[in-house]
Amino acid sequence: MAEIVENSTGAMEIAEAVDELDRCVVEEVELTVPKTDDPTLPVLTFRMWVLGLAACIILSFVNQFFWYRQMPLTITGISAQIAVVPLGHLMARVVPNKKYLEGSRWEFNMNPGPFNVKEHVMITIFANSGAGTVYATHILSAIKLYYKRSLPFLPAFLIMITTQFLGFGWAGLFRKHLVEPGEMWWPSNLVQVSLFSALHEKEKKKKGGMTRIQFFIIVLITSFAYYILPGYLFTMVTSISWVCWLSPKSVLANQLGSGEQGLGIGAIGIDWATIGSYLGSPLASPIFATVNVTIGFVIIMYVATPICYWLNLYHAKTYPIFSSGLFMGNGSSYDVLSIIDDKFHLDRDIYAKTGPIHMSTFFAVTYGLGFATLSATIVHVSLFNGRDLWKQTRGAFNRNKKIDIHTRIMKKNYREVPMWWFLVILVLNIALIVFISVYYNATVQLPWWGVLLACAIAVFFTPLIGVIMATTNQAPGLNVITEYVIGYMYPERPVANMCFKVYGYISMTQALTFIQDFKLGLYMKIPPRSMYMAQVVGTLVAVLVYTGTAWWLMVDIPHLCDKSLLPDDSQWTCPMDRVFFDASVIWGLVGPRRMFGDLGEYSAINWFFLVGAITPFFVWLATKAFPAQKWISNIHFPVILGATSMMPPAMAVNFTSWCIVAFIFGHFVFKYKREWWTKYNYVLSGGLDAGTAFMTILIFLALGRNGIGVAWWGNADDSTNCGLASCPTAKGVITQGCPVF
Repeated sequence: MAEIVENSTGAMEIAEAVDELDRCVVEEVELTVPKTDDPTLPVLTFRMWVLGLAACIILSFVNQFFWYRQMPLTITGISAQIAVVPLGHLMARVVPNKKYLEGSRWEFNMNPGPFNVKEHVMITIFANSGAGTVYATHILSAIKLYYKRSLPFLPAFLIMITTQFLGFGWAGLFRKHLVEPGEMWWPSNLVQVSLFSALHEKEKKKKGGMTRIQFFIIVLITSFAYYILPGYLFTMVTSISWVCWLSPKSVLANQLGSGEQGLGIGAIGIDWATIGSYLGSPLASPIFATVNVTIGFVIIMYVATPICYWLNLYHAKTYPIFSSGLFMGNGSSYDVLSIIDDKFHLDRDIYAKTGPIHMSTFFAVTYGLGFATLSATIVHVSLFNGRDLWKQTRGAFNRNKKIDIHTRIMKKNYREVPMWWFLVILVLNIALIVFISVYYNATVQLPWWGVLLACAIAVFFTPLIGVIMATTNQAPGLNVITEYVIGYMYPERPVANMCFKVYGYISMTQALTFIQDFKLGLYMKIPPRSMYMAQVVGTLVAVLVYTGTAWWLMVDIPHLCDKSLLPDDSQWTCPMDRVFFDASVIWGLVGPRRMFGDLGEYSAINWFFLVGAITPFFVWLATKAFPAQKWISNIHFPVILGATSMMPPAMAVNFTSWCIVAFIFGHFVFKYKREWWTKYNYVLSGGLDAGTAFMTILIFLALGRNGIGVAWWGNADDSTNCGLASCPTAKGVITQGCPVF
């Protein structure tokens, strides 16, 4: 009897060990991602190619089309993920079931059976290629629209395509570190995983409840119908700045209350486009990341900015309290074109006569936070993740290391992508970029050694930023380091600075996008080689469409991005491109030495490097001193310091609205309604995205293109309700529409 008990106890221990081995280390993944796979499902089907390429082309066109508008609309891959479902089932019914090239290695069937989830994932990967912007279009906009210089099409296209494909090389190098470990869970992918489950699983409806697909359809229809209000009939709800209403003629009240031009105290947007822009879906944010973002936003926006402004730091009162503009010492706008010579370099004599460039204090502090985020990222990842990164680099996964259940399934069922596939693309891209820098040097201004240095920076920072993004869903903006380095080493050349930033920083961002898609493929058990092919083809198609669309709009729309020549009610104001252009002036044309160095007014901003480097040590020491307090390790200074890196163009109302929604669903719903959260949370996010996107497109096509609008007080924007928020408060400064103090 004792022997039986002993054997049964041993069996239970083995079962528990097996169960623990199969359990995901992240609870959200354990609750969301299925641990099953059917390797027999067809993936590279005819309908996958048709629908995937169509989704990629449409999303690329639409996103680039709206990129130049006052409120840039981004149609995510989730919209296409949903839209293709009925089309996929339709093709499964009507396309003939016929084999071609039968008996050869190229044999294929036009209709291999029912539309399946793996085809759907591949179509979504194509859609994601179109949904992710091609950042290098900023270079086209800056040169042609702001600097008013000519730019041949071929070098412009080569810059765009090499930027996107350079990221493949970095993605291949760091797959082992950022995809296979279970701790690298990429929170935003769970939204799409939930949607796939909702759209393909045959779910039994509980009495009095609803299935996920029913819930999704209700959310989709509701958000589609609702968005007619913030999108057309009652646009004020995009930013309800009620503090301004209390004292509309008070500059102070306007500065405090404006959600778009001020501190945004009490401002809120009842609009999913306002809530989800810039920071992504709040429903996909882990609660600890939400807390860190909120702390960072509150400290910067409600503590540091008011103190700096009312202490008149860097003559803050001479300029707007919240602005990315460049100013003269008297508060008027700076004429950047007047200080450029015929060689597209800084004209030092005219610059000396005109005087130095000034920024709003908020903009200057934002750059300081970029410095701090840079050093904090390096130190934080070194302290908290350095040992794991080193182990993975030396031997990836050794026999004694626990491998995530999803990684084990993939390794068992599918062949990996050989490293040399990535290396070939990497080497060819670097060679092509060096060719561009030599042959088109007069256009791009970047020397060959600058290309290699940019690549070195990308290699160094990809794993660091990747660890943070894979665990918090927030990617600290480190574009400042590329601007700073080349600005010092090769000053007074704005195009060189822009190209260096794109190759050094944006190629890293693109790599993380590819890695995130790899993780989605791992969750959904997609053959890695098929995933690789979809990413390569999708990226190529997206670059072609993005380039063509941008080039067409620059030719077709008069005075695109030029506020001084556009009508007052024009939507083609290009806020994202304006920030990029201003950065190229600060870091490229004028140079960091004249702004932040010994010749500049803002040299004290460099102390932020030290602040950022020190702060993670306090958290690390606290975790060692109080090991039982697990919450301490969730204090994430790279996220706290980089929380406002998107401001501007992001505004206070985007953050206040996002933080509220993220807290409600990430804490209260997750804690007290766990079953509801597990079933519906990510489905809700996808439905809101899709409904808002579809109605936005419909409004533009049916009404916006024809200039049909509704003029009433409910459609007054923030600049009308809080018109004094951007006024200077220094004595004697004269600005049109503002009182003189």
